[in-house]
Amino acid sequence: MSHIAFVSGASGLVGVQLLHQLFKNESVDWVVSFGRRELAFKHQKLVQLKVDFEQLDKLNLEDEIRKQNMGGDKQPLLKALSEASTSIMAFSALGTTIKKAGSKENFYRIDHDYVLDFARMTIRLGAKRFLYVSAIGADAQSNIHYNSVKGKVEDGLKRMDFNYVGLFQPSILLGERNENRPGEEIGKAVMKFVTFFGLFSKYKPIYDHQVAKAMVQKALNLKMTGNETISSSEMHKMTK
Repeated sequence: MSHIAFVSGASGLVGVQLLHQLFKNESVDWVVSFGRRELAFKHQKLVQLKVDFEQLDKLNLEDEIRKQNMGGDKQPLLKALSEASTSIMAFSALGTTIKKAGSKENFYRIDHDYVLDFARMTIRLGAKRFLYVSAIGADAQSNIHYNSVKGKVEDGLKRMDFNYVGLFQPSILLGERNENRPGEEIGKAVMKFVTFFGLFSKYKPIYDHQVAKAMVQKALNLKMTGNETISSSEMHKMTK
């Protein structure tokens, strides 16, 4: 059986680590990244598609892959996509901040609409499993805008026709970001100090590669079905 991974948000903190985990896992044959811009690295498993997230419903995947198949090296991928036995899993690490988005409306469009539109597209393309980087405290009824949006995305994914939906709720993420977030750095330092003494262990910061590793583990466990929420604490245990 061929395993193909669709990924959105591959340029972000968890997304980059997710690609690395998928590349080194021998069970995964191909990784198709959907993004607004091309990533700076290459791999024999990786196919990059530049997409307009406002127009995902119009995307013809096979045509886009054929454009990159001049040497015939993508033919096995095209063949696998046409086979009923192929297992397609989709990952979304797509997300931004209100500051980067410029407004709550833009943040909602990227963190909510783009994620759910990507999920719908992957169903159309044959994905049966969807794994999403949410956040600790995600709750559609929350008064905190960020948590509310994440919760609404979770609720939307649960209603979709996947065999399995994995909702990953990491605490404060550790890793090398491209941009500086002073408030977040203070939060990391405080939570490291607090969790050192065993307090609020569920808020213990977690590394980007731990989240990515946990996602790939769950994705390849084909016995898992239904909707599952994976806490930050559980991800720590899975990746010791």
